Amino acid sequence: MRKLIAMLAIGLAATLAGPGVLAQAWPSKPVTLIVPFPAGGSTDMVGRAIGTKMAATLGQPFLVDNKAGATGTIGATMVKRAAPDGATFLVTSLGPLVIAPHLIKGMQYDAMNDFDFITVAVQAPNVLVVPAGSPHRSVADVIAFEKKNPGKMTFASSGNGSSDHLTAVLFWQQTGTSGLHVPYKGGAPAITDLLGGQVDASFQNVNAVVQNIKAGKLKALAVTGDRRSPVLPDVPTLAEAGVKNVDVYSWQAVVAPKGLPADVRARAHGAIVAALNDPAVKQQFTDIGLEVVANSPEQFAAFQAREYARWQKVIETGNIKAD
Repeated sequence: MRKLIAMLAIGLAATLAGPGVLAQAWPSKPVTLIVPFPAGGSTDMVGRAIGTKMAATLGQPFLVDNKAGATGTIGATMVKRAAPDGATFLVTSLGPLVIAPHLIKGMQYDAMNDFDFITVAVQAPNVLVVPAGSPHRSVADVIAFEKKNPGKMTFASSGNGSSDHLTAVLFWQQTGTSGLHVPYKGGAPAITDLLGGQVDASFQNVNAVVQNIKAGKLKALAVTGDRRSPVLPDVPTLAEAGVKNVDVYSWQAVVAPKGLPADVRARAHGAIVAALNDPAVKQQFTDIGLEVVANSPEQFAAFQAREYARWQKVIETGNIKAD
């Protein structure tokens, strides 16, 4: 009888305590952060930085699992199919969430409805760069050349449908010009050929090329942000250079399978934001040009909707194909 009374008392206490009890229980086991790209890139770096900090503060391992392939959609599909219990999250770039859905047929997830949006972690503008020996010294030079030589100036990208590819497309749409897109299998080979002068220009993520710019190996003509980049304060924005409506940021974010319990979602969001704002983590990002965003789930959902519609329009207007 005493045992029964004790069990009833425990159950009553848990009921009266409400959802907070469950929230305190998360995480009760290791958590997997799926990164849908190879190790070593920006998204992988963000996942590992926040995972390390969250493990230290929450007392459970946060394991980064790289599931690359199909422009990030393989990893995203795995998370969509995972149980919404707080054991699996997706740390991703914008590609699988707002670009791939408009390019890849037969997608295995609905980017607008199959995930719980936790937070946009970081963002960074792209930067229009040319080889050090390029005759082009300004955005005006590039536009003038392209108008005189339509479709001749080559623009490298990390692949069809990448943010650097679509930024170039948007640039052409807004300036009434055209260039020649040269897709590579990743950012590293694109940058290598850019450094060697095999291609004429590229809209690269600022964090991927800032060291080459500072070393004088690449010339930065403009950044795509709505303000100058703190790591490239002398480089104008495209708007300052006379090209409007090409404000583009590459970004990394965290989402979960749809249906994550509200208490777990709140606790996970708080832990991720705390990790992003940790002074050491924040400095690590800032040094390479990444800006911490750490917004709310509601802000992220609204941002996702805007980005989804924006890139859909760019892709449809430019008749962009995945292959």
